[in-house]
Amino acid sequence: MSDAQPITGCRSGEVAEHVFLCGDPARLDRITGGWKACREVCNVREYRIITGEDDGLRVTAASTGIGAPSTAIVLEELTKLGSHTYIRVGNSGGLDPTLELGELVITSGAVRDDGTSKTYVLPEYPALAHHRVIAALEDAAAEREVQHHTGITWSLDAFYARNAVLEEDGRLGSMSVGGYWPEHLAARIRAMQAAGVLNCEMESGVLLTLAGLFGLRAGCICVVSDRTPWPGPATIDLDRNMTACIEVARAAMQALA
Repeated sequence: MSDAQPITGCRSGEVAEHVFLCGDPARLDRITGGWKACREVCNVREYRIITGEDDGLRVTAASTGIGAPSTAIVLEELTKLGSHTYIRVGNSGGLDPTLELGELVITSGAVRDDGTSKTYVLPEYPALAHHRVIAALEDAAAEREVQHHTGITWSLDAFYARNAVLEEDGRLGSMSVGGYWPEHLAARIRAMQAAGVLNCEMESGVLLTLAGLFGLRAGCICVVSDRTPWPGPATIDLDRNMTACIEVARAAMQALA
C-alpha cells in the first residue's frame, strides 16, 4: 500500500529527517543554494519541497505557506514520513522597540494566539522550542557575529487584524479594510509589548506545539523585517539579512545532526 501523503503527495524516502521550513516557496531556492543532488519532490498549492545534500547531510526544505493551518499539514505529513528535526527560517514583526530591522530573533517559546494549535491541545499547553535547537542557533549566530536575540514570540492569526500603524499622535491605526479596528486588538498589541514579547509571526505557535506533542526537535529563527506597530507609512523589508538567517540555520542543523 502506498504511503503517499494526501496533500503533498510525498512518499517514504523522499524527505529527510532534518527539515528547514519557510513560508515562501520561492525562498527554497536560497535555502538549497549550494546543496548537491537536489530533487523537488512536491510542488502543489503553497507547498514546495526539495530534498538534497548539504555538506554531507541529507536535508529537506519545505514551504508552509502563511499561517498555522497550512504549517500543521506539512508538519504532520513530513513527520509521518520520518522527519524529526525542524528549523523554521522566516520573517517577523519586531514588537520590542529596541529591535532593529535585519536583526535575528531565536524563539524560545511562543504565545499561542492561533486557532489551529488549540484544536490539538488545551490552550495551557506550552509551545516551547527544543533546548538543543535553541542552543545550536545561538551558537551559530554567535560564531558568525550576527546580531541576534532569544525570547518569546507572539504567534498569531489574521495578519491585518493583528498589525497596526502607529499614528503621529501615538494612537494605533488600523491596517484592515475600511479602518476596521475593535479596541481589543490595540490592547492586545500593547499587552504583548508590556509582557516583553520580542516579535510576532504566524507559524511558530503551531510548529512548537505539535513538536512537543509528537516528540520532535523544533525551533525558529526569524529576521525582524518590519515593526509592530508599523511607524508612519507601512514599510516591510522581507529580504534584509535573510542570507545571514539562512546561514545560521544551516550551521545549526549541521550541529544538531
